[in-house]
Amino acid sequence: MSDEDWNIPEDLRPDPADYSFDLARTLTSVVSLKSRVPADAFSARTLGTEREGSGVVIREDGLVLTIGYLIGEADSIWIKTAAGRVVQGHALAYDFETGFGLVQALGRLEAPAMPLGPATLPEAGVQTILAAAPQPGRAAGGGGALACSVVAKEPFAGYWEYLLEEALFTAPAHPSWGGAGLIGPDGSLLGIGSLVLQHADQKGRKLDLNLVVPIGLLHPILDDLLAYGRVNKPPRPWLGLYCADQEEGVVVASVAARGPAEKAGIRPGDRILGLDDSEAPDLAGLWRSLWSRGAAGVAVNVAAERDGRRLVVPVVSGDRSKFLKAPRLH
Repeated sequence: MSDEDWNIPEDLRPDPADYSFDLARTLTSVVSLKSRVPADAFSARTLGTEREGSGVVIREDGLVLTIGYLIGEADSIWIKTAAGRVVQGHALAYDFETGFGLVQALGRLEAPAMPLGPATLPEAGVQTILAAAPQPGRAAGGGGALACSVVAKEPFAGYWEYLLEEALFTAPAHPSWGGAGLIGPDGSLLGIGSLVLQHADQKGRKLDLNLVVPIGLLHPILDDLLAYGRVNKPPRPWLGLYCADQEEGVVVASVAARGPAEKAGIRPGDRILGLDDSEAPDLAGLWRSLWSRGAAGVAVNVAAERDGRRLVVPVVSGDRSKFLKAPRLH
């Protein structure tokens, strides 16, 4: 991202006088992450081999919370603090259901831990800060922070077999959202930035919003992620579909190479009608229907429409994690 893109106007940056906590110290909990992924990694084609974003230190031992796509399949991760300290990291966990990722620093970060916010979601209208790692050449805790507010709490269905039953949406949008920390009025961490989306308001104007994964989703799974690198339960079934909600219904945009859907013969352009005997009117309904079938490995009959004719394609679901390179312990 160019420096021009990163130019958050002064009037959109948080004013320390508006907060009861030490804003400058809190922002030093936000670190930058750089990861490198092998060229033959499953996600290299879609996400690239070099990824950059942010994370938030959540424990004094150097545990960093981020968004998982920054660290998935990475064979090297480097963490840089606001003070300029650079430490190697290890990808400790990536939870596909929430999207959270954990990185363990392999050296002393000397950065404070940000306390985790409550499990309950903040109300719409709450004034917050979305903080990314500061850019090179700027003061620690400087241009990476954006004053914003929670504008909505709504479900979000992602095209990559992902669903949050209640996600946070903030505005104005941060130009470097990946792994940014959403900080509440008391200085606690309310969530981790994941995406930028466009939303049309009542006047038809398109507004940019950030999607933030709520911190409440981390509380019940953190111990498992630390102990096992994943949630200790059978993995969800995964088809390897990338779909979009369109006027005519759920349409396949692409299929994962060597994934279950591709092997079964599902093609881009197919319209997904449902699974087994249930209909799938939208993405959220499709993913809920899939995950209700059981654990990874369960067989489903995908009803689809292709070139005006209906067909049923048997697909044996897979475990998404089995298609990814496992992290190496340094």
